[in-house]
Parts: sequence; C-alpha cells; structure tokens
Amino acid sequence: MAGKRDLVSLLDVERDLIGLLELAGNLKNRLRAGEPFEPLKGKSLAMIFEKASTRTRVSFEVGMAQLGGHAINLTPADTQLGRGETIADTAKVLSRYVDGIMYRAYRHEDMVELARNASVPVISGLDDLEHPCQIISDLFTILEAKKKLKGIRIAYVGDGNNVCNSLLLGAALAGAHISAGCPTNHRPAPEISREAERIAKGTGSEVRVGADPKQAVAAADVVYTDVWVSMGMEKEKAEREKLFRPYQVNAQLLKGADPDAIVMHCLPAHRGLEITDDVMDGPQSVVFDQAENRLHAQKAILARFMGGV
Repeated sequence: MAGKRDLVSLLDVERDLIGLLELAGNLKNRLRAGEPFEPLKGKSLAMIFEKASTRTRVSFEVGMAQLGGHAINLTPADTQLGRGETIADTAKVLSRYVDGIMYRAYRHEDMVELARNASVPVISGLDDLEHPCQIISDLFTILEAKKKLKGIRIAYVGDGNNVCNSLLLGAALAGAHISAGCPTNHRPAPEISREAERIAKGTGSEVRVGADPKQAVAAADVVYTDVWVSMGMEKEKAEREKLFRPYQVNAQLLKGADPDAIVMHCLPAHRGLEITDDVMDGPQSVVFDQAENRLHAQKAILARFMGGV
C-alpha cells in the first residue's frame, strides 16, 4: 500500500492527535444518531492476539463491522506463528489477504518487525513498551469530561508500564501536564520520558516522574491507575502487591486531587489492589465511559489509517 501508515507508538500521531480525537467524537455522535458510516466497506482487518483481551478484541471487531468491514481473529495457535513461521513472513503473507493488521504483542521489537514487513497498515493493540490505542481513547475521554486537554493536570499512579509510557507521550502531545508517581525501580522507560519531555517543550506542558504518589496527585484534574501485575508477571505477584500498596488509588489519596478530579483505569481492574471499590464505583469514576470510548477511538484510528478518512 503506497504511503501506508502504522500506529506502533503515540509518536506516529504526533501531528494528527487532535484530528483523531475530533474524528472519534464525530463517529460517536453518528453512531448515537443512527447514521451509517462505512468507509471500510469490503475491507478486512487481521487481528493477531498473543495476549488475551476483552476490550481490544471486542472494540476492534465491532468497530470494523460498524465501519462496513470485517475482522478476523487470530492467535499464535491459529496460525503458523505458533509453529515457527517468522513474523516477517507472516506480515508479508497477511498483507496479500487483508487491508490492515492489528497486533497485540508481548514484545515491542516484534511489533516493529511486523510493521516493517507488512505492506498494509499495522496498528498496535499493545506491546511491552506502549499501548497507543488505549491512550488515544483516554485522551478522548478526558476531553469529553473536562472540555479541554491543554493545561489539564493528569496524575498517573502505580507501575510505569506500557500504559504509563504512552500516557506520558499523549499528555505531552496534547499540551496536558503529566505527573507520574511510580516506585523507583518501576518508572516509565527512560527513552519514553525523554521523548515526552522533548514534546512538552513545544506544547507548553510539564512532564514529571517521581516516587511519591501524593505528590503526583496533588491538585490533579485526572487520577489514572493500572494493574500492578500485568500479563506475564504472575511470578512477581506477591512482591509487586507489597511494593505497590502505597500507590493504591483510594479515597484518602483522592483527597489530594482537585475536588472535581476524574478517576480512570484502563481495565481489567484488580479491585482492592490498585483501586478500591468505592473509588472505582464512585461519582468521580469515568472508568466505564473510558472503556466505551475504546470503540469510538478505535473506529477513528481504523477509518484514518485504513480508509484515509
């Protein structure tokens, strides 16, 4: 595909982020008004899942159907990837069949390899470095709730994982201030922090990474957390739960944020660990709006990257 675009990092939408968020809003309004919009009619998306998924699987599959296209769900067990075929060969073969590939991978290096060898757009459904689709959806959710992004104060508390990495980049791109409170040995990737700081200089935002959860949430407009034990880390479960206990998003921690702060979690949540029931189900939570918006944001991504909308 001539001039094909991939979404393997938030940096791939550095010049197009706000346009994508506006498109997500437009598509959400169209759906609620019952207005058909099918720019991907007759097109197919291959979805490769190395990791289990609820929101990514359902939102991409339903999104393709609503845009007039078709999604094919694949796991390594369903394909020759599980029997030793290279990622490069898989990318080249799938490119002959489908119009786009969504890949939910363990390793960022594999994501890059797939994108490098595919001749159709590759969209990251998550890897160990970034989760760009999640953060595009999250920024759309913040924009809906707060009516703006520039100058908004976002706090992330917990593990400096792939979600945190993409959130640093996304906040900086949107001109929002971002403060991450993470244990010293579990901070965001240094190269991601440097990129976020570079972007922030141009957008007027501030990027801070520290170890104190209370400092991170001080006067925040948005308080965001994620699981402490991600898929593949089960052996570290007991150690991580002990280390991250002070980073729990609970009513006490939330007192330090702005009184009108919203609370976010990308799900699935381990209730009683990284977030308490009263906060997740409370009036400040937008967790399930956030989950719904995966559909609308992913439709915008699909329409833009596969349909040129």
